[in-house]
Amino acid sequence: MHLEWSRPGVLRVTAHAFEFAALVAAARYVVESAPPDLPEESLEQLTQVLSDYDTQTRRLHEAPPPDRA
Repeated sequence: MHLEWSRPGVLRVTAHAFEFAALVAAARYVVESAPPDLPEESLEQLTQVLSDYDTQTRRLHEAPPPDRA
């Protein structure tokens, strides 16, 4: 995994699919079994991030695969 600043407050992430899948799986686990002391705002933000991820994943599946050079 590689992280770099794109601009203030915005990161560019380069990750292998399995690395990103592990992060998403962990986030889904938290949303589905959140401890009672987790702030509601944090849970809502995480739910929104997962929703955005699901939307973008559908978009990727509908797009043609990248050319292999």
